[in-house]
Amino acid sequence: MIIAFSVTPLGTGVDVGRAVAEAVRIVRASGLPNRTDAMFTTIEGEWDEVMGVVKQATDAVLAAAPRCSLVLKADIRPGVTDGMTSKVETVERYLAEG
Repeated sequence: MIIAFSVTPLGTGVDVGRAVAEAVRIVRASGLPNRTDAMFTTIEGEWDEVMGVVKQATDAVLAAAPRCSLVLKADIRPGVTDGMTSKVETVERYLAEG
């Protein structure tokens, strides 16, 4: 399972970087494959472990803010591992074909 999620503190003003960094710190400490970009953090693993990390990251943001927004998108494909890498490699292969 691959989850792309974004958790944003609400009610703390425009500077949300510190709270978001705490959420990303939890994801990175999980040991699961992950990637963070400007809009989402993507994490890969089994349902319970991935959702547990998303909950911990959300709780970290809620520790710094009275409210948060959670956006989540999931690719649920049992039996597939390393999907974060292989999906991108497939697209890159087609792009290279011209």
